[in-house]
Amino acid sequence: MEIGLYGFGEALPDPTTGAATSPQQRMAEVLEEVELAEQVGLDVFGVGEHHRPEMFVSNPAVVLAAAAARTSRIRLTSAVSVLGSADPVRLFQDFALLDVLSDGRAELMVGRGAFVESFPLFGRQAQDSDALFVENLELLLRLREDPPVTWSGRFRPALEAAAVYPRPVRGTLPVWVGVGGTPSSALRAGRLGLPMALALIGGRPGHGLASLTAHREGARQSGSGPLPVGINTHGFVAPTSQAAADDFFPHYAGYFNAIFGERGMPPLTRERFDAAVTDHGLPVVGSPAQVVEAILGHHELFGHTRYLMQTSIGSVPHRLVMRSIELLGTEVAPAVRDELRRRDRGTERAPSVR
Repeated sequence: MEIGLYGFGEALPDPTTGAATSPQQRMAEVLEEVELAEQVGLDVFGVGEHHRPEMFVSNPAVVLAAAAARTSRIRLTSAVSVLGSADPVRLFQDFALLDVLSDGRAELMVGRGAFVESFPLFGRQAQDSDALFVENLELLLRLREDPPVTWSGRFRPALEAAAVYPRPVRGTLPVWVGVGGTPSSALRAGRLGLPMALALIGGRPGHGLASLTAHREGARQSGSGPLPVGINTHGFVAPTSQAAADDFFPHYAGYFNAIFGERGMPPLTRERFDAAVTDHGLPVVGSPAQVVEAILGHHELFGHTRYLMQTSIGSVPHRLVMRSIELLGTEVAPAVRDELRRRDRGTERAPSVR
């Protein structure tokens, strides 16, 4: 299993002091995070697109290009790019160029997005978001093929024998579809033969099984065979379970109440938080041993090939994020990989992390 990180360059005010990190400092911290992620052996680092005052990554390709200059091995992906409000030609060019800069490490994760702020910014109608996503994804996949490209659609001027450059280093650009729990989106990804990154944000992990089933059905219909599946969750690792909960909760609750409060959800209390993280729940929070068990428990449900954790969330201090990354890379990831290899071989259970 590939294991990595994702985030949005968030910087909500600290719940205790009210202080907020500047965009300059936050971007410097993001680059330190990806450097450490590579150093401790993680496989993937992603940043997602938002257009909100507390989330600074408006263009993932720009941040990932800076990350490419400071790393040499880790894969670099958007998580996600809001395809419905994007120009697919420009988006493809941005990530193809990132692929060139990173010597073939770029990926593109596309989705409909959790917010609609990007649509009026780029002259689109939010009510057209699904139709825009479908049309733009069709064009994006055509652009991955060898040029020239001839294409026409409803929302964008047609292309006539257009040559789009640069080209990805290894001939094609990996494209994943980010799904927030809508089975119809998962089915579409499977029918197109595309990997799915399933966001499990709160609640019980099992609520994502309908999307997994739909993705597999789409792959069956298209004759694609088994397709990669990734799971994305909020999470945090600390030396002990108590430290993990105590360090993470105030900042996570501030994020949850600010973002999901906009949608009418009740405030997150410590009691609800503690109940949510027990027994392989969500978010994935705990000691290395607990996080290993949670990831393996989720793997029994989904059989996924990639797991990405969002730790730099809300106002979690950078020093705590860095400690979590170190533990994820040095203790959690090796234990998860060893256990999955053992299961593949059918040997005795490997000792758990302590």
